[in-house]
Amino acid sequence: MKKYISINEKIDVFKKKSITVDGDKSLSIRFVILASLSKGKCYASNILKSEDVISAINCIKKLGIKIKLKNKNCEIHGNGLFGYKYKKNLTLDAGNSGTAARLLCSVLIDTNHKIKITGDSSLKKRDMNRVIRPLKLFGAKFTSKKGRLPVYINGSKILKPIKFKENLGSAQCKSAVLLASLKTSGKTILSCKPSRNHTELMFKNVLKLPIKTKKLNKYDHIQINGLDEFKSFNYKIPGDISSASFFIVLTLLSKNKSLTIKNVNINPSRTGIIKILNKMGAKIKFFNKKMYKGENLADIFVKSNKKLKPISLDPKLNSSAIDEFLLIFLVSCTCNGVSTFKKLSELNKKESKRLDWGIKILTMMGIKTKKIKNDGIKIWGKPNLKLQGNFTIKNFLKDHRIFMTTTIASLALGGNWKIYSTDSFQTSFPSFIKILKNLGAKIKE
Repeated sequence: MKKYISINEKIDVFKKKSITVDGDKSLSIRFVILASLSKGKCYASNILKSEDVISAINCIKKLGIKIKLKNKNCEIHGNGLFGYKYKKNLTLDAGNSGTAARLLCSVLIDTNHKIKITGDSSLKKRDMNRVIRPLKLFGAKFTSKKGRLPVYINGSKILKPIKFKENLGSAQCKSAVLLASLKTSGKTILSCKPSRNHTELMFKNVLKLPIKTKKLNKYDHIQINGLDEFKSFNYKIPGDISSASFFIVLTLLSKNKSLTIKNVNINPSRTGIIKILNKMGAKIKFFNKKMYKGENLADIFVKSNKKLKPISLDPKLNSSAIDEFLLIFLVSCTCNGVSTFKKLSELNKKESKRLDWGIKILTMMGIKTKKIKNDGIKIWGKPNLKLQGNFTIKNFLKDHRIFMTTTIASLALGGNWKIYSTDSFQTSFPSFIKILKNLGAKIKE
């Protein structure tokens, strides 16, 4: 029997007024890969112990890197830029992690044996061409079927730096190019549409690599010199803004609630949801701000607000909120008016077709929606929305964000819900249900 959770009443009281969320997934996976390329022993605290991060760790172990993982602490013994041990007939399984699969492609471009990278059924449907195209320019050879997993890599010992223009706003594509550039002799030049910038910040502030960045004509221009070995490093991984966003929206849509979420990464390239919600009338604030190795950290304070405004969103904010749009759609349901979102094609290239699923879920909730040109959506909100009746959510390719967003919808807006694939949130946020129960949510598993 497939497992599901059952929720048939809204959350009543918050038993705790402050929480912490799991470690940042983007930083956790980048730590694992960069530590494996360092020279020496690296240590991370508060690493995210999700399925995606575990998949990355298991892949790196297969490359001959020693890794110890205990509780939320991770120790990695790096062997340098060219320290991987490549074996014949090696297969690396990235599970559900697009970040792990794409970044692994980049650090394997010097392999002297063919390596197979694969993943689960969901990941096999996602585009790998966005990294294959630029990585081929370095000199490595890739074979795949229509740019999907499994991907086979034949590396080269003669790798050359490249010039590349990235037009998708994909942080994974940008990061793949930057990681690959480390194994080349010379200067790689990259122009890319803005996206989350964790890799650049770690290069500059943690690894002390010779990277130069500047903004020009709506593009980020990056230069990096390769073949610079870097020393081991330690890293304290802050809370994930994407995980925090579920509790921000739950608080915002509930009645007479307030919540503080402690020590969260508020990197400006990741806080689009905060900017968008505040434009809609929320008053979300940052306290105890500090800088840690180039990343901005803070405690986030949010309180209930039943008088939120609709928004016609400038697509410039899309990339900094791309993982949170299902939550933004949910908030739009409660606004007095029509909200409009455009240029969201990237949503349908995630673990599931999230734009299509967003429309499906809102329609199920009795919300009028309309798909518009340029991969957009209009949402007609209903102030004081209270859901009644039965709702069943299943067959969504185990997309963790669909599971968690509909869980928040049930707790904030009511109705009788059955939400399947109860293990899906393990890919990104293992503590999700536990934190909800500690806040007072009544969830039957």
